[in-house]
Amino acid sequence: PLSAPHDIMPKATKGKKVAAAPTAARKTVEKKNGNPLIEKRSRNFGIGGNVQPKRDLSRFVKWPKYIRLQRQRAILYQRLKVPPSINQFSLAMDKNGATEVFKLLAKYRPETAAQKKERLTAAAAAKEAGNTSQAKKPYVAKCGLNHVTALVESKKAKLVVIASDVDPVELVLWLPALCRKMDVPYCIVKNKARLGSVVHKKTAAALAIVDVRQEDRPQLQRVAESAKGQFNDSADVRRKWGGGIMGGKNQARQAKLERAKAKEQVLV
Repeated sequence: PLSAPHDIMPKATKGKKVAAAPTAARKTVEKKNGNPLIEKRSRNFGIGGNVQPKRDLSRFVKWPKYIRLQRQRAILYQRLKVPPSINQFSLAMDKNGATEVFKLLAKYRPETAAQKKERLTAAAAAKEAGNTSQAKKPYVAKCGLNHVTALVESKKAKLVVIASDVDPVELVLWLPALCRKMDVPYCIVKNKARLGSVVHKKTAAALAIVDVRQEDRPQLQRVAESAKGQFNDSADVRRKWGGGIMGGKNQARQAKLERAKAKEQVLV
C-alpha cells in the first residue's frame, strides 16, 4: 500500500567528486639532505614583517639649497661653453708641480702672533741692553689680494700662486693677465684651503713669494721656470675654451645618429 506523503524521506544530495590528479601531474617534493638541526627561516618583507634591507636613498633626499646650487653650477660649467679666462682655473698645476710649490711655501710660512711677539720682545730687550744691530725681518710668503696685486704691479713678486676654486671667480679673474703683462711667473693650484693653511688662515685666494734665502734660490728658480712654461707662455691657457660636454643620454643619442648616418653612407 502507498504510504503517506510525509512518510517519504528526501534523498540526500551528494556533491560531485573531483577526479584525482594523475600521478604524472603530481608535484614531488624533493627532500634536501641538509642539516635537520638548522631550520630554514625565510624572511617576509611585507607590512609588519621583517625589517627592510638598507638601500641607497640619496636620490630621494631633499638636499640643502647650497648643495643643490653647487651641484647645478658644476653641471652648468660642463654643459655651457666656458670662455678661456674662466676655463684656465680648471687647468690647475699637476700633482708633482704642486707638491714642489707647497714644499717651497712651507719654508716661508708667516710667523704666528706668539712668534712675532717673542721676536719683538727679544729685539726690544737687545735694544735696551745697548745692542744697536737690527735683526732682519724674516722672509715670508705674502697673502691678501690687494697686497699681492701691489707686489705684481711693482714687479717685486718672484712667484704668484693662485687658488683654482675661488668663489666668486671674479676676485682673481684678472690676476693671471696682470702677471703675464708684468712678466711675473704665476701658477694655479687646487684648493684655496690648502693655500690658506700656509698662512695660518682658513682660505687664501693668492700668495706671493718676494724673496727667499740664498740656499733656496735654485728651488725657486726651478719652480718659477716650470710655472712660466705651463702658464705664462702656454697658448692653451689663453685660448682653450671649456664646457660643451653633454650628459650621458644626449651623448648616447648623438652616437646613435652617427651610427645611422655611417650605415646610410655604406648603403649608398
